[in-house]
Amino acid sequence: MEENVKNGQPGVGPENGGKEDRVRTRGEIYDWLQSIVSAIVLCILVFIFLFRVISVDGTSMVPTLQDRDKIIISRLFYTPKQGDIVVLTKSSYGPSSIVKRIIAVAGQTVDIDFDKGVVYVDGEALDEPYTAAPTNRQLDMQFPLTVEENCVFVMGDNRNRSTDSRDSRIGMVDTRCILGRLLFRVLPLSKMGTIK
Repeated sequence: MEENVKNGQPGVGPENGGKEDRVRTRGEIYDWLQSIVSAIVLCILVFIFLFRVISVDGTSMVPTLQDRDKIIISRLFYTPKQGDIVVLTKSSYGPSSIVKRIIAVAGQTVDIDFDKGVVYVDGEALDEPYTAAPTNRQLDMQFPLTVEENCVFVMGDNRNRSTDSRDSRIGMVDTRCILGRLLFRVLPLSKMGTIK
């Protein structure tokens, strides 16, 4: 009696070879799907815990950021510091996240000369080339004021069209309300990059 021989092994005929090929192909497809799903889950975890993509809503940060710009933020190992652009929430103002610049941190004193449009921190006038105009718009907060512990004082770069820490609905912002610091602008592509 003759035996079918394939690859030097008895008993492996064309019908068995085809079945093995199908099993091998299914295994490879399963491996690929498992790799793709793992990569997607990893990306989701990275963007939930390390980075977030935020869409800028409004013009309070013009000229630095425009309405509908897409930015990447992160809170990983972040300690708020003066000059940082941050995304935060403040329930007393509304449910949406807002983008502002940190003007002062805990223990610093903020004063604003609304006639001259100059902001002072600890008695020194800030050099603010990023603003759209001098700070002439006064809201309901009284100055000078000292930033409370674990809080920051924030303002928009478009000073006269920004609701920020000059308004008591926002006021001092607890650092726990900061979702993250701006790292990178991704859209529009023509302005992609880091921002100061």
